[in-house]
Amino acid sequence: MAQGRFGPNEWLVDEIYQQYLTDRESVDPAWWDFFADYTPADGSALKSAIDHANGHPTPPAPTSPAATPSPASAPSAPATSAAPAPSSSAEIVALRGPAARVVANMEASLAVPTATSVRGVPAKLLMDNRVVINNHLTRGRGGKVSFTHLIGYAVVRAVAAVPAMNSSFTEIDGKPAVARPEEVNLGIAIDLAKEDGTRQLLVPNIKGAQALDFAGFWAAYEDVVRRARHGLLTVDDFAGTTISLTNPGTLGTEHSVPRLMQGQGCIIGVGAMEYPAEWQGASEEALVRNAVSKTLTLTSTYDHRVIQGAQSGEFLRRIHELLLGEDDFYGDLFRSLRIPYEPIRWARDISASHETDLDKTVRVQEVIHAYRVRGHLMADTNPLEYEQRMHPDLDVLSHGLTLWDLDREFATGGFAGRPLMKLREILGVLRDSYTRSIGIEYMHIQDPEQRRWIQERVEVPHHKPSREEQLRILHKLNQSEAFETFLQTKYVGQKRFSLEGSESLIPLLDEVLSSAARDGIIEVAIGMPHRGRLNVLANIAGKSYAQIFAEFEGNYGEESVQGSGDVKYHLGTSGSYRSLDGHETLVYVAANPSHLEAVDPVLEGIVRAKQDQLPRDEAFDILPLLLHGDAAFAGQGVVAETLNLSQLQGYRTGGTVHVVVNNQVGFTTSPRYSRSSVYSTDVARMIQAPIFHVNGDDPEAVVRVAHLAFEFRQAFHKDVVIDLVTYRRRGHNEADDPSLTQPLMYELIDAKRSVRKHYTESLIGRGDISVEEAEDALRHFQEELETIFQGSRAAATASTSDFSEGAEEVVRTGQLALAPMGPAGDILTGITQEMVDCVVDSQLSMPEDFTLHPRLAPQLQRRAQMVADDTIDWGMGEALAIGSLLMEGRSVRLAGQDSRRGTFGHRHAVIVDKATGWQYKPLKRCYRDGAKL
Repeated sequence: MAQGRFGPNEWLVDEIYQQYLTDRESVDPAWWDFFADYTPADGSALKSAIDHANGHPTPPAPTSPAATPSPASAPSAPATSAAPAPSSSAEIVALRGPAARVVANMEASLAVPTATSVRGVPAKLLMDNRVVINNHLTRGRGGKVSFTHLIGYAVVRAVAAVPAMNSSFTEIDGKPAVARPEEVNLGIAIDLAKEDGTRQLLVPNIKGAQALDFAGFWAAYEDVVRRARHGLLTVDDFAGTTISLTNPGTLGTEHSVPRLMQGQGCIIGVGAMEYPAEWQGASEEALVRNAVSKTLTLTSTYDHRVIQGAQSGEFLRRIHELLLGEDDFYGDLFRSLRIPYEPIRWARDISASHETDLDKTVRVQEVIHAYRVRGHLMADTNPLEYEQRMHPDLDVLSHGLTLWDLDREFATGGFAGRPLMKLREILGVLRDSYTRSIGIEYMHIQDPEQRRWIQERVEVPHHKPSREEQLRILHKLNQSEAFETFLQTKYVGQKRFSLEGSESLIPLLDEVLSSAARDGIIEVAIGMPHRGRLNVLANIAGKSYAQIFAEFEGNYGEESVQGSGDVKYHLGTSGSYRSLDGHETLVYVAANPSHLEAVDPVLEGIVRAKQDQLPRDEAFDILPLLLHGDAAFAGQGVVAETLNLSQLQGYRTGGTVHVVVNNQVGFTTSPRYSRSSVYSTDVARMIQAPIFHVNGDDPEAVVRVAHLAFEFRQAFHKDVVIDLVTYRRRGHNEADDPSLTQPLMYELIDAKRSVRKHYTESLIGRGDISVEEAEDALRHFQEELETIFQGSRAAATASTSDFSEGAEEVVRTGQLALAPMGPAGDILTGITQEMVDCVVDSQLSMPEDFTLHPRLAPQLQRRAQMVADDTIDWGMGEALAIGSLLMEGRSVRLAGQDSRRGTFGHRHAVIVDKATGWQYKPLKRCYRDGAKL
């Protein structure tokens, strides 16, 4: 579940969204597009209300600002002696409302026979994993997880193992009975300070806590607390509490035995985290050396009528086990929060002595080296699928180190500019440098100076961009997405090879060009394939919207660069680029009338020719920038040939910045079927180029990598590669349906919000921008769309000619007769009717439980009729040819891009199950005599 996306601003965004649902006109129009596919966080009050309205059993959200501090009325309290008379000088204030209800509840609680179990729990692992969680949240969507969140979730998990703790005492016809509710409604004790200085205790509950993962539990907990502080709780929020949690430890209380209310069987008290009394006078060094952990005291106060001491003790033991990480407790937490790393694990300390200290120092050096070499394998670089990553070389346990070493100091050899560091600090720098949303491959470089240059710039504390830089990034994302949104609306079905899913390319190129302009680069020359070309031309190279739209109408100007007049996504342009601080550089985008990587050596040749006209000391002041597709970069030999020329005296251009727009599919082929290397960029390792892998859903990281890549090129005049890991929202082109071949991938893609919306959420959630600034940015997106619309009108007005006659021709589907006709009308064919029938049957009959894509089913069904009507198309003709060869015992091998489906979807020799991704070959039914397809 995606939870807490707006951190402390979650409630405010949900309020605006609720206004949007009620009356869209009451909300600033800048929010309309943002809310078009918005879903409130699971567990939030608004989500609960929506679910309830749709017929789900989730309790309704509050609708009135009422605050009632207790559950249903309790039985009458036993008679007590009269209270002593107060002093005549005392101020007497009558207790009313919530305060009076607390008195009634406390008196009623005296009738509950309770007992209490107590257990001490080491807090070390809890504290360390909380640090990891909150560091990740700080870098991402914002928000903060408290110890009470973690302990409360452990309580809920423990109830599943000891369900008796969720029971309560009741009576049936005056006879004692036990109630065993199905749901765990966890009461949360909230201490509120009122304006007059008095305090008020409220205990609302989280409904159905047992059904929530940690992210949902965290969101529900925060929602309850927020509504309590704003006086928005209702009676329903207090009703049905089955077990409660109170945390007086936040005030320093080490051990608490709270009162138990009628209607529930157990209340858990959490004490303060402190070192054991006998160690509280020890130095920090002694505590660390002797592996002394802070501890917390848990108490279980239970109704002895329905819960026994052994059950309470077992319950606390279970909480203890979970807080030490048993049953993958922290792994589940990390997965629910989509933290892409394994949690810290519990282990016993390795005995400390002078000899082991020296040995551990060596092991720490091994860890540092391992992260430099293998850290990229654990980096969170894939925006499409969540994966909890780990590599044995990066696990401190593999190096003989444990969580007890985290606070011990070790000699670093100058790592991060410090001679001594705690292991916790060392790991923090290593993870920030190599395993967040940037993964770096550079240790294959033989030059130590180049390796050191990279280390000095990445092995530093993380500093997020300034607010101005963040708004600039958001501005470029707005431009990029608005352009694609307009084209998708205006030119439905026309091929344009959109950038959707990879919009972070625009702020990446913007940063490279800004850096180039500031550094005195005369011109940036860009070579690129089709995908994203129109967006780059408009938002980077400055080509006018009107001109692009005119080309959509078929009007290609003679001034086009090397004006082939081919198609709009082959054309180039030239222009200039101005950075925010006023620096300028020229921009040249080479035409690419051929396919994909053919432009690579052409662009390098153009740049070298221009450089040869410059003085020697300015020769490298023209920067070549090549964009690639991931499958093409790995699969086309011209890439390796061009790279091999990069450092040769007769061909060098002072280093090229390569950007691989890695949308994780080549035409219709998944990476595991298109290459043998780990990364599509591995071919660049042969020239010892540094490779930066970066998550396209983290545009701040994308911009940082762009700056690093440019600076490396300037420092060493060598090629550098950026692997921009993204996804492709639509098919190979806009007329193609990608879910036919990648159904599971596109199920994920269809559910994803754009990088622009994702980044907006992160900025608000972290508190980096205000809701008002977010509104301005959303309004800017709408303004960009309007600007583009105006450009389209200008193009329509300027249009002087319609499509050429040739462009109006409709490309007809080729129709093939089954076989030539003889003189008497008989079919002359080399295959038998049995072969025809086998092929036809294979196209119509799928295996049991096979989910055929609904758009493909009609195509296959028509194939039988084609044979009957003698109107066989290319796809059925190929199926008959292949099927007949198989029945003759001849194996058939098709190799090449998209050979299974066929170019633009005519063959379908392999059919992919829409639900499971299973790849099925219908023509297997025609296998004879060992033949295979």
